[in-house]
Amino acid sequence: MAPAATRSANSPSDQRNQSQSACPCHGCRSATPMGVQQLRKLATPVNSVQKEYAFEVAASNLRFGEGVTREVGMDLKNMKARKVGVFTDPVVARLKPLQTAIESLQSQQDLPFEVFGEVVTEPTEESWRRAISWARERDFSHFLAVGGGSVIDTAKTANLFTVYKDADLMDFVNAPIGKGLPIEKTLRPLIAVPTTAGTGSETTGTAIFDITSRAFKTGIAHRALKPVLGIVDTANTESCPTEVHISAGLDVLFHSLESYTGYSRTPRPANPILRPAYQGSNPVADIFSLWALKTTVKYLPRVANDTTDHEARGQMLLAASFAGIGFGNAGVHLCHGMSYPISGLNKKGPKYKHPGYQVSHPIIPHGISVALTGPAVFQFTAPSSPDRHREALAIFNNTTVTDPSITSIPDSEIGAHLYESIACFLDGLGIPRGLKAVGYTKEDVPMLVDGTIPQRRVLDLAPNIGDVAGEDGREHLTRILEASLEY
Repeated sequence: MAPAATRSANSPSDQRNQSQSACPCHGCRSATPMGVQQLRKLATPVNSVQKEYAFEVAASNLRFGEGVTREVGMDLKNMKARKVGVFTDPVVARLKPLQTAIESLQSQQDLPFEVFGEVVTEPTEESWRRAISWARERDFSHFLAVGGGSVIDTAKTANLFTVYKDADLMDFVNAPIGKGLPIEKTLRPLIAVPTTAGTGSETTGTAIFDITSRAFKTGIAHRALKPVLGIVDTANTESCPTEVHISAGLDVLFHSLESYTGYSRTPRPANPILRPAYQGSNPVADIFSLWALKTTVKYLPRVANDTTDHEARGQMLLAASFAGIGFGNAGVHLCHGMSYPISGLNKKGPKYKHPGYQVSHPIIPHGISVALTGPAVFQFTAPSSPDRHREALAIFNNTTVTDPSITSIPDSEIGAHLYESIACFLDGLGIPRGLKAVGYTKEDVPMLVDGTIPQRRVLDLAPNIGDVAGEDGREHLTRILEASLEY
């Protein structure tokens, strides 16, 4: 593997006018990507301003292997659990992963538990409050989450507010949407058993939900929320529909790519407890993110083509956890920031319902909502760190950064080539081709921008948006979303 690329030290005054030529190696797109000619101002090379002088690495313990779900009862018994709160959703409640977990709990003497089986896919403020109320009434000593990211995130939140019995949900929600208070108390032990290869929530201190009244998503991010153990069982994704595999896998893809290309301008905190979980790319996160990116580009198309491909499913589960370690310590930026209103506004606007999801409400699954802006985002960010984006391009093109087809590309054209390669990769998975394909129009762009602006937790890691004092990035966000309408 080539050594990690370094950041450009050029001044931001050295604006790069990025070439709009399409990648000559890929012919699935027109020579000039739709809307890119309007992106007259792209991300600039990173200059030297005061940065955080340290970074922290935090992740859950992980256990990876086929059949390890059967051990969860012994794990909780070893932890001397007094009473376990089990969280799942109505779909997983009927499937083998939960049945295996319940059998494991039942195999242990004197290990009482209760099951909350009403977790909502793409949870909302209302669904979180119901789960919190249920957990507070029962005073669990330990928590177990069996499901996808929605289930694990809901269990994290129920755990938090079991400990903070008198706190309101918005007390810990990321500022400026909520108060963003630090978590100073020790939470109860939580074991997470993922049933999708996507969110990496089993490794992170992040939990995401939809504020329906404001038509966007946000969340709570703090290291204290991390599960004490993630049980990554390769048998647990056998029942996933193809569409769920693809959407979850796209979340892994963009977790990796965003965390590798994001950076932090946060100055040293007055107290270590205030150091954010999302710190920008760093040497440890880079290793996990790059491995996850390479693995996803290789194995996600295989899973999409054949969900019985055992090797590919196992590698995607491992990639999800590795990407979780990467972005859990580095963060994500523009694709995720814009995905929150894309999915949130859908319930009132386009009402798009993605195939393969057993829900009654409109849904743009998280991985799909993240991917819709991917090509335009990384064309925009490429000038901020051409070497890192060049490495990403080599991965998508199944080659190395030393290949002449990669080294011959000028820095100013890396973004256009990466746009093309990401777009071709998404095409191969059958992803909707832009925001118009899920029902949005140009008239919706201002609302999508309004829903993105409050997402400072992630926008502050975005080149040329998070690093510009006194600007919120509205102009850039507008142009990126317009460029993402179709491609």
